[in-house]
Amino acid sequence: MKHKKNQITFMQYILLIHGVQAGVGLLTLPHDLAEKAGTDGWISIIIGWFLSTLAGLLIIQVMKKYPNGTILDLLTHYFGRWVGKVAAFVFGLYFAFLASIIFIRECLFIQFWILPQTSMVILMLLLSIPTYLIVRNNITILARYSELVFFMTIWLVLFYFNPLKEGHWLHLLPIVKDGWQPIFAAVKITIFSFTGYEIAFFVYPSLKEKQKASLGLIIANTLTLLVLLTITIVTFTFFSPDEITQYKEPAINVLKVVEFKFLERIEIVFLSLYVFVISTTVLPLMYSTVFCFSQLFGSQNHSKYVGWYLLLNLVYLMFTSQSFDRNDQLQKLVQPLTVTLAYVFPFCLLVYVWLHDLVKRRAHL
Repeated sequence: MKHKKNQITFMQYILLIHGVQAGVGLLTLPHDLAEKAGTDGWISIIIGWFLSTLAGLLIIQVMKKYPNGTILDLLTHYFGRWVGKVAAFVFGLYFAFLASIIFIRECLFIQFWILPQTSMVILMLLLSIPTYLIVRNNITILARYSELVFFMTIWLVLFYFNPLKEGHWLHLLPIVKDGWQPIFAAVKITIFSFTGYEIAFFVYPSLKEKQKASLGLIIANTLTLLVLLTITIVTFTFFSPDEITQYKEPAINVLKVVEFKFLERIEIVFLSLYVFVISTTVLPLMYSTVFCFSQLFGSQNHSKYVGWYLLLNLVYLMFTSQSFDRNDQLQKLVQPLTVTLAYVFPFCLLVYVWLHDLVKRRAHL
């Protein structure tokens, strides 16, 4: 089969899914949760983890029905060629939209915090060069890249334990102070932070040890949960409940209290390395985009679509003005599609496949 050549290990599978989830969401998540649910927002993260893990396990159960193909192959097998083409178009647009939003967000972060005098177009052009060199390769290379970046940057979380010395745990009390309604209302924010596990639709056939797919997805989601909880609780304890809503990226602002004799402005160093973490979100989404469109047009080589996709992003950036607020609006625009493809679709598809196979077995009795 075509995926036999591009296999990934269990560890790479975990870190690839975790990498897609560990994007820009965690920098703004404490602020967004504080606005919706106050300091009880950390409970919403746990609920979001549970829902995303459940949906991810449904995806694995679906993919077990057609283990040597992606979701596009599965849909073609069960529904026919044209449904497979439509699915390739829908998934391609979804991943393209999501990747572009996060790619632009990455440029906005770099411009705002590190290179304020540099044009967004120049930043995207510079980022597009290494992006092209990586995304044009197969899923194995992407998985290795995610693995490298994880071990290269995981120590950054240790910086967040320093501000705890000046934190006040009383900020978290009383728990559920405003009831459960705000907490459940904030769950949709955390759902978007866990977005990315749906890449299992395309990664599953390349996994060597497919019997560990469910365990790997749980571990990946739990890694994301631990990172999100750590940063959220640190910011909630450091800033007062009213003060935290004044900072758009409290996860960066809190690092200003971390000081070294040999280094100033540790948050700039943090962000410079965090660009690599964001890339582990953007690159797999871009790969999924060009993979879907290569399948749509009947091509086995996705690399020729990478350049065109990056060029479209550059053209879009040249003719539009970008800001954090506009980027937030685009994220909200894509959220309904995220819920549909990542939560509703796997459940409906699993029910259909189960009924289809049940009817087929009874017909052969």
